[in-house]
Amino acid sequence: MTTIKINEHSEKGKALLAFLKAFHVDKKDVQVVEEPESSYNKAFVAKIQKAREEKGIELPADKDIWEIIE
Repeated sequence: MTTIKINEHSEKGKALLAFLKAFHVDKKDVQVVEEPESSYNKAFVAKIQKAREEKGIELPADKDIWEIIE
């Protein structure tokens, strides 16, 4: 089995996906499996990844951690 990732937002990706969906009508040879999109906010994920790279910070009691992480 081979997995193919298709960017469904591009013009070529849309065309290929439409072709595959039309091609596999009632056939067991080809299956189109759609993965759900991530529920995480991309900006939030970027902040967490940046924080992982840092050695550490000291958090004063009166500050919010999300204000410190940029």
